[in-house]
Amino acid sequence: MLIVKKFGGTSVANKERIFNVARRCIEEYQKGNDVVVVLSAMGKYTDELIDMARDINARPPKREMDMLFTIGEQMSVALMAMAMDSLGVRSISLNAFQVAMHTTSSYGNARIKRIDCERIRRELQDRKIVIVTGFQGVNKYDDYTTLGRGGSDTTAVALAAALHADACEIYTDVDGVYTADPRMVKNAKKLDEITYDEMMDLSTAGAGVLHNRCVEMAKKYGVPLVVRSSLNNSEGTWVKEVTKKMERMLITGVALDNHAVRVSVIGLQDEPGRAFKLFDLLAKNHVNVDIILQSIGREGTKDISFTVADEDLQETLKVLRENQERIGFTALEYNEDVAKVSIVGAGMMSNPGVAAKMFESLYNENININMIATSEIRVTVLVNKKDAERAMNAVHDAFGLSD
Repeated sequence: MLIVKKFGGTSVANKERIFNVARRCIEEYQKGNDVVVVLSAMGKYTDELIDMARDINARPPKREMDMLFTIGEQMSVALMAMAMDSLGVRSISLNAFQVAMHTTSSYGNARIKRIDCERIRRELQDRKIVIVTGFQGVNKYDDYTTLGRGGSDTTAVALAAALHADACEIYTDVDGVYTADPRMVKNAKKLDEITYDEMMDLSTAGAGVLHNRCVEMAKKYGVPLVVRSSLNNSEGTWVKEVTKKMERMLITGVALDNHAVRVSVIGLQDEPGRAFKLFDLLAKNHVNVDIILQSIGREGTKDISFTVADEDLQETLKVLRENQERIGFTALEYNEDVAKVSIVGAGMMSNPGVAAKMFESLYNENININMIATSEIRVTVLVNKKDAERAMNAVHDAFGLSD
């Protein structure tokens, strides 16, 4: 069997944890399996690199940030290979160039185009554990790129797909996927399994266990995916196409995203094509938009509000201000004091009243809803940030997710 194992930053944060991961991978290797390991940067090292960069330049170029970020993962894989060597097992560390991991040229948020697997297969045939840098790639200009938030998860799933692995195991500091973040909802319950679509929507809505792009890729290529703790031997949570409890569970989980910003474009001309110009411009500048609300036209104008990730706020404002005349609006406002609370569940497709139940639970807590967005299996509301955690707990209790 071929197993891809991905370990996050907390799993390799120090010497003790590096050796813990090394032993777990060696245990798999000694069963006779081929093992590919994908690592993130150690602990909070990426945050330290960001601080260093901003100390030099308040708005550093994205290309140079990607060049800087790759240091973290290269440190992790090299130290891991050294740990395995000290334990008497042959291994080799590879970075994005050595694999090679070909990506688009969107610095800071690149997408994987293809992976050359020859080097990895050759090292596996030589009975080595192969340790690969997560989060990074290389573009057509031979520049380093990074894959954005959660990029190491995406690297692991992409490798599993390219190598036709038997399983992709994502190890974190929690022992699976919960009905809500257990740090905020004390009675959150661990799920044994969850569908790709539910996991994708939970990730998009702010659940930090897996990145939505990695789940999307796992579904597309049929990669068996499991989330486990690197600190214990629990079974974890399987992410798959269909689950046993899919029909019985109305709601699978609640997610909170504290990194949302509401942007309002005021006084747009109320005529065909204005919304297209606005969102086409944002898309061309790689700004992802989530919840959208358009007001009823009045006196020949309308307002459009939408949410973006806080990390995209400055780019959003810059692009809109530079194109104000072309788009045709009178004012621009934004509010960073908001958060998104979402419920996700395949069961809501065939059960009416789910949204009403969510809204009722928020009403009972006197929590105001600013914006609403829905899909087949997700309902998202925008609330004031001070109410976010209370809203999450109220909704979790209303649907009995701890039962």
